[in-house]
Amino acid sequence: MRETLRDLWPFLWAYRRAMGMGMGALVIKDVLAAMMPLMIKAGVDSLTQGGGIRRLVWFSTALIVVTALKGLFQYWMRVILIGASRDIEYELRNRLFSRLVDLDSAFYHRTRTGDVMARATNDMDAVRMMLGPGIMYWTETTLTFIFAVSVMAWVDWQLTLVALLPAPLVSFAVIVFGRRIHARFQQIQSLFSDISARVQETLAGMRVVRAYVQESAELAEFERLNKQYIRQNIRLGVTSGLFMPLLEGLIGLSFLIVLWAGGKRLLAGELSIGSFLMFNFYLGMLGWPMIALGWVVNLMQRGTASWQRLRSLMEEKPGIAAPTHPVTLGSRVQGEIAFENVAVRYGDLEAVRDINLRIPAGTALAIVGHTGSGKSTLVQLIPRLLDPSSGLIRLDGIDIRQLDPAQLRRQIGFVPQETFLFSATLAENIALGTPNATPEQIARAAELAGLGPDIASFPEGLRTSVGERGLTLSGGQKQRTAIARAILRDPAILILDDALSAVDTLTEERILRSLSQLMRDRTTILISHRVSTVRHAGLIIVVENGRIAERGTHEELLALGGYYADLHQKQLLEEELEAI
Repeated sequence: MRETLRDLWPFLWAYRRAMGMGMGALVIKDVLAAMMPLMIKAGVDSLTQGGGIRRLVWFSTALIVVTALKGLFQYWMRVILIGASRDIEYELRNRLFSRLVDLDSAFYHRTRTGDVMARATNDMDAVRMMLGPGIMYWTETTLTFIFAVSVMAWVDWQLTLVALLPAPLVSFAVIVFGRRIHARFQQIQSLFSDISARVQETLAGMRVVRAYVQESAELAEFERLNKQYIRQNIRLGVTSGLFMPLLEGLIGLSFLIVLWAGGKRLLAGELSIGSFLMFNFYLGMLGWPMIALGWVVNLMQRGTASWQRLRSLMEEKPGIAAPTHPVTLGSRVQGEIAFENVAVRYGDLEAVRDINLRIPAGTALAIVGHTGSGKSTLVQLIPRLLDPSSGLIRLDGIDIRQLDPAQLRRQIGFVPQETFLFSATLAENIALGTPNATPEQIARAAELAGLGPDIASFPEGLRTSVGERGLTLSGGQKQRTAIARAILRDPAILILDDALSAVDTLTEERILRSLSQLMRDRTTILISHRVSTVRHAGLIIVVENGRIAERGTHEELLALGGYYADLHQKQLLEEELEAI
């Protein structure tokens, strides 16, 4: 726990003023609480020694004032400290999200979305509870114990020692049960992550689940995970359930000791009635801290376990980061791209190898090849969505690893194979990355991408909500929305990774005709399985097994008689058969 608080100290220090005020209110509240048994002792002893009604009224009034002040400071203690914990939660959540945004795609390939969501919600709440109620009640418990024991020892140290005989047993119980609670809560949080991940995957893939009639199988798997989660929570409940009665039993033992030992001293005339009552009041004051100690230990152990899970996310380092002193690009790059001995490896698998390629500025490059040949990997290297394992890539003669990735990507319009749309309007999805775009610019980009007729058929036009992941749009409409998004950025480099696969041939021709003027002034890279898409490109390359097998213009590749020529012949036959 000390290590956890040391990690979180910068966040606590950032709110030191609020924490200091809250702790100040807590100390005053505990001092006032510690005064109350002393006042009762003084009042009772005064009455037994013949004090009059005036003295009784004075003590009663003073007790009421102290109680009111204690309540006031207790209120401010809770408002300030719990408010500060909410502020720290806000900072932690922002820090976590900032790190998640910075991490590259490799992290998300190996990490389940549901696990990340569980940590960002459930674990974050457990950390907040540790920093708010946890620290507050831990400090309150400690101070109450110190104040109460100090006054008790000052009045009668021998009776105090006897009353504290169960204290070592309390410490032992806290250590043993604290470890068990920590271990079991870690298991619970891990299972919660599994459940969150399963639900997220099932909901995201609901169409596939229904298509393959897997509702019962998914329900059975969820039930299995849920049963494990409940079982672990019950085990934690049993542990906590044993812990609390054990503490209450030890408190009752302390009362029994004081009643027996203090009663004997009272009967022997060695202890006044006021002192005897004071001891019982202080033991009553210690009762809540000892009971709260169990709850606080639970909060602290839960918070520590959750912080370890959050810290593992916050300590993740992005595989692709800006260099310490990045080279600054001009306001507009030329767009010349050069690959020099580039290779990409995933473990023992070599996805791309021996790539040497120069793409002059303003050239349209087309890439064709079998599925899995490395085409998408190749174009993902340009915006640094991944880095080569060896070799380098230059943009206008500059190694792109010397550039700030954010500045590099602002120069690139990238339409990936898998189109992703946010749950927003069509206009908002097109304007992603171009927040200052006017409605006219958005409409023009949509028109160039071939979305004009579709928008005209929508009741709300560009203000039409596309639903989660663009659920209300067809595959072709999603692709054209993504193309419009890239066009609107007016990039120096335009990359279309099989971005026309979901549209028919006529729509494809119309879109390419609209884009021809746009492509003339910038470097354009097209990946496609259709010869009709790539035939007008200035340079065409064929990628096979991660290497460039053929390169040239449409006519040169047809004359070569290789893969490209075979592909062209097959597609001509398909078109002839469709025409029959």
